[in-house]
Amino acid sequence: MELTTDSQSSEAPMITIGTLAPDFTARTTLGQRSLSDYRGRWLVFFSHPADFTPVCTSEFVTFSKLFPAFQELNCDLLALSVDSLSSHIAWVLSIKERFDVSVTFPLIEDPSMSIARAYGMLPPDALDSSTVRASFVIDPDGVIRAISWYPMSVGRSVAEILRLVTALQTSDADAVSTPEGWQSGDPAIDAAPLSLEDAINHQPSAAAPDWYFRFRDKGAK
Repeated sequence: MELTTDSQSSEAPMITIGTLAPDFTARTTLGQRSLSDYRGRWLVFFSHPADFTPVCTSEFVTFSKLFPAFQELNCDLLALSVDSLSSHIAWVLSIKERFDVSVTFPLIEDPSMSIARAYGMLPPDALDSSTVRASFVIDPDGVIRAISWYPMSVGRSVAEILRLVTALQTSDADAVSTPEGWQSGDPAIDAAPLSLEDAINHQPSAAAPDWYFRFRDKGAK
């Protein structure tokens, strides 16, 4: 297997929101892929602890069912685990046979755990992948915009990841923020005024209860 990463350090790097996602090249169920192949599109890059496990299977079934919705957002999916390519292929076939669901996005093999370590998913001395259930939302410039981590025993909400991508795109496009529980089409939060005069002259309303909390009518993309 050919596998390259930008990080050759033995220490797990500090991966945070706003940093450039480390590039790599690896084998997948759909052929060789590099992270840089996804420049110009949004990407949800996510890992799971192991193939043929019930929580991971439930996630892959839902990711696959919602894949068209991600595609409508100009967003791709790219999955990873430390299992071998042959294991990935067998698991994908099993999901198709048992759940009648086709996994049409790539699944990376990472038996050396080098990609997982490059993304800080595992400490340098980790002996297995038991802590890996991470998700990274990466924008078209290759910048990490959101990160989430879950334990082995708790599955992710794929619908929430889809909502997160939608919210990030709306925030970028309209220069707004999104409130708790925001859904596409809901009002978004406008920037607060930057002058004392504007704050003093603010007239409270249902859409703007205070000077620092103002909904914008056009909240959807």
